[in-house]
Amino acid sequence: MSVVEYVYDQDKVNTLLSTIIRNNGNEKASNWLQQRLELQQQTGAIPAFNQTFTAIPRFTGKGVITLSPAEEAALQALVPSFFVRGWTLDRLVRVWWLLQLPVSDKAVYLDTLEKLFNAAEMNELAALYSALPLLPWPEEWIGRTAEGIRSNIGLVQEAIMLHNPWPARYLPEPAWNQLVMKAIFTDKPLHLITGLDERANIALVNILTDFAHERWAAGRNADPMQWRLLIKFVTADNFPDITRIWHSLNSVEREAAALVCAQCDYAPAKELLTQSPALTAAILEGSLTWETLAEKIVK
Repeated sequence: MSVVEYVYDQDKVNTLLSTIIRNNGNEKASNWLQQRLELQQQTGAIPAFNQTFTAIPRFTGKGVITLSPAEEAALQALVPSFFVRGWTLDRLVRVWWLLQLPVSDKAVYLDTLEKLFNAAEMNELAALYSALPLLPWPEEWIGRTAEGIRSNIGLVQEAIMLHNPWPARYLPEPAWNQLVMKAIFTDKPLHLITGLDERANIALVNILTDFAHERWAAGRNADPMQWRLLIKFVTADNFPDITRIWHSLNSVEREAAALVCAQCDYAPAKELLTQSPALTAAILEGSLTWETLAEKIVK
């Protein structure tokens, strides 16, 4: 038997999610969930647990949830960078339901989750991947997550990539780099990837610059947001790429170059930035950031 060590206060998270569910649901759904929970606690039957997981949308509906500022702050205090804003109620309830699965036997727990992954349809997969930050034995989900990154299902990709702190914390570098590149290939908003700046690495920088060169050779542009990943790694080798987008006719690319120059430590980049007092002022006053830049990019 393996001792479970959660990286958060499980009871408090469970209670908070229950409150959010109750505030967004109706009496019929609450009664059904309570009945299913009591039955699960009494019997511990895995087939019944799986049946409930599948049936949840029929009783909760798929409306988008709303959170009070206090609820959102409480969740961030308990599990930093874990967001449920914008989720549908059935996804939230499924994630909460996963917390009700007993963890006393690691082998049984992992087997149950693996079978749920294997049998899941699109929305169920999204819920399972969304739950990663709350699941025990987090290292056990590395292979499964790498598989999800390779998925061609947009909803599943977003559940892994966006507003999810688990990948940045646990994925090894090759899998992390694959996540970022898949996000670029599928036009996902890079600024919503948790840990994007902290997990930037030279191998990824080299992949990104090679990719940009391929795009340019084909007469196409690279995602302006990808240059953010060069900030800690600007050198004489890749500075010509920054210089190229600095002189771009596309204003968003020029602004991306300015942000890289402002935030990196490479002296020639700092010198290049001085050529545009307007961009320098916009960065200093906070009107030009990676977030404002992202808003200008139409996906």
